Amino acid sequence: MPAVKRMVAKESGLNTLHANLIARCGTYAPKTPRTGLMNPLLTAPILPTLLRLALPNMVAMLAIALAAIAETAYVGSLGTSALAGMALVFPMVMLQNMMSAGAMGGGVSSAVSRALGAGEPERANALAVQAMWIGVAMGTVYMLLMWLFARELFAALGGQGEALAQAVAYANVAFSGSIFMWLVNTFSSVLRGAGNMRVPSATLLGVSVAQVLVAGALGLGWGPFPSWGMAGVAAGQVVANGVGALFLLAYLVSGKGRIHLRWRQTAWQWPLARDILRVGAVACLSPFQTVMTILILTRLVSQFGTNALAGYGIGTRLEFLLVPMAFAVGVASVPLVGMAMGAGHTARARQAAWTAAVMAGVLLGAIGLVVTLAPNVWTLRFTQDAAVVESAALYFLWAGPAYAFFGVGLSLYFSSLGAGKATGPVLAGTLRMGVVAAGGAALAWAQTPAWTIFALVALGMAAYGLATMYVVRTTRWDVKN
Repeated sequence: MPAVKRMVAKESGLNTLHANLIARCGTYAPKTPRTGLMNPLLTAPILPTLLRLALPNMVAMLAIALAAIAETAYVGSLGTSALAGMALVFPMVMLQNMMSAGAMGGGVSSAVSRALGAGEPERANALAVQAMWIGVAMGTVYMLLMWLFARELFAALGGQGEALAQAVAYANVAFSGSIFMWLVNTFSSVLRGAGNMRVPSATLLGVSVAQVLVAGALGLGWGPFPSWGMAGVAAGQVVANGVGALFLLAYLVSGKGRIHLRWRQTAWQWPLARDILRVGAVACLSPFQTVMTILILTRLVSQFGTNALAGYGIGTRLEFLLVPMAFAVGVASVPLVGMAMGAGHTARARQAAWTAAVMAGVLLGAIGLVVTLAPNVWTLRFTQDAAVVESAALYFLWAGPAYAFFGVGLSLYFSSLGAGKATGPVLAGTLRMGVVAAGGAALAWAQTPAWTIFALVALGMAAYGLATMYVVRTTRWDVKN
């Protein structure tokens, strides 16, 4: 009997210990060396994990790019004035997407991933709610600004007559859905911060398909639908993003993922919102710099005539595809870096950042090498004009070798957002813009040939990549974010 009593007491003690462990750790896994629940993103090999996270993003980004190409084709069928009007609107559409998905979205992913890495799931849930309200606010501001000042802005960019009218017609409809675009990208960023790349990527894929179908139906009047022209094409974007935003909202509210969006039960909390904005607001300067750099270069190249401008345009089309590729890799690094920082694993965070940078550099560098050696692989898809083909080949000869630096810089930019250190990479973007502006002014004054402008493009990319590498290498990444 005494032996039986000892066994019962021992089992009771073990059960008590087990209960205490569950109360402290939950039912998942042991704690990390700092605090919180063990997560595969804190322990899995970095390179295979990056590849697994980046692949869905690449598929989604490719779908978005194809949707933009289809939309441009629809607009082209409406006439030259509509195409010119689209050229005026496109920089503002691109700016909104980069701000919501990359800049502020990076701040959202960073805050969520650091909270999860520190073992604070309730903080991550509350951050998701603050992110939602930030997205609503930013989308509302963008919508109102475009409604009030679109005509003046497009006129300042050189729009006039029918082209200006078509641009305003598109903008009035497209930017009425700014809140939807901001919410789609905000909710996607919340999920990415938790390491969930498949749901946002699948959603963005569905949004792209819906945009192509609705834009064609309402813009060109397919089947029983009316032909609303530019307004109909723009409506495709609004409808698709609206449906996507509702789907992601329902998914997050359901609690199926690691994040549970309890927006009715969670109050506005400025300290949490500040954690997002201190990274995202600074990062929003980067898209402005990118757009300004493109506008400066377009103005510089235009002085050499239509052929040079067409060749440059063909080159920048490729760059618009390169950015999503670097985005896919860079965004995949954000949860790895953020969770490692939240758990106090600074060395792992840095390793993830540099691994992603090498991946992006190799990927974009390989594409740059191909178009440098065989530019017609890309150019002949757009034109057969000998003079334009020659101009594009000259552009790729200079810019192609610098694509690797561009990829490294963009990837490290996103990794820095994951670490909560946005200032350095943003300043590197400022350097690129400064190089292009100052160098362009000097070249224009000296009336140098067109190839010098293309060389300036390469110099700007190289300066951006090298400067970003330097600031990431020298900036202290501590655990106090």
